[in-house]
Amino acid sequence: MIPGYVEPVGEGQELARRETISAAEALGGSEGGTAPEFPYLVSVEIPGLPELERLAGRLSLARRCLVRLASEPDIGSRLATEGRTGGSAAVRRLGSPSGSSDPTILAAGRQFVDAGGRIDLRHPQRRFWLGRDSTGRDWLFEERGTIDRAAMNERRMPRLPFRRPVSLPPRLGRAAANLARVREGSRVLDPFLGTGALLAEAGLLGAHLYGIDRDPEMVRGALRNLAHLGVGAEELIVGDAAEVEFEDPQVRFDAVLTDAPYGRSSSTGGEPVRRLVQQVVPRWAHRLAPGGRVVLIVPKGSPEMSGIGRLAGCPALRVHRSLTREFRVYEPIT
Repeated sequence: MIPGYVEPVGEGQELARRETISAAEALGGSEGGTAPEFPYLVSVEIPGLPELERLAGRLSLARRCLVRLASEPDIGSRLATEGRTGGSAAVRRLGSPSGSSDPTILAAGRQFVDAGGRIDLRHPQRRFWLGRDSTGRDWLFEERGTIDRAAMNERRMPRLPFRRPVSLPPRLGRAAANLARVREGSRVLDPFLGTGALLAEAGLLGAHLYGIDRDPEMVRGALRNLAHLGVGAEELIVGDAAEVEFEDPQVRFDAVLTDAPYGRSSSTGGEPVRRLVQQVVPRWAHRLAPGGRVVLIVPKGSPEMSGIGRLAGCPALRVHRSLTREFRVYEPIT
């Protein structure tokens, strides 16, 4: 295992932290230690650099993944060593504007150039970052992967063939899939399928997809959206998720992901939402494989559900002034 670090986005810090740790666990890693402590970074233990780079490809609520190279007073000598290999680099400070005139950064850049490297702030071959720990000591990091926000924006509802006014943004769908520790080959179920936003993110992580919705139009539309994103589904069925069954009634799931249809009466057949969710989610939670998780997305303050499992976390994110969403993570009681 090697130590790795992730710089989260400013919004929903606890959700971003939990997403990072769960995604690292899906790649065989774990939460990292606390020494040295960087309050603005999430620390993980990860099997190796390839997994750290894959972590960057999974995350949504983050900016970049980093490895630690050196601390002061050895930062200059390490940059000189890296500069001797040639090539271009950018040197910046974490959390500072890109045009910062920080004298420490300027001195570090000179060390790299004097040893034979070249500074290129626009298209560098390598990116180095300085970060300060909780004691005020500077450390040198190298960026090993950035989060592809552009690709995520291409999956937003206005760009999909089947559109509805209410749909989970891809960044939140990906965060939920990571909270569930979805891996390649996982079986993932969404019993309130909707437009397929949650299953799309799980499918892009390599999962086998199962979904249910009582509205045939939603199932057809979800299939269109999944196909548009290059994702296939094992089985999507029309019906009441409290009663219907898949072709294989013994199939078990590694994750149940769902955005409960609070405030969307058209998708509940007029049935009170709380009662519907209480009927549906525990039914499928009992079909979890060992190590599986349920991730239930609900408005903050929604009633607690029983029969799902042990509540392992409940990070929240304020979506707009009148709505905060909770990501309730449940694990089976063993």
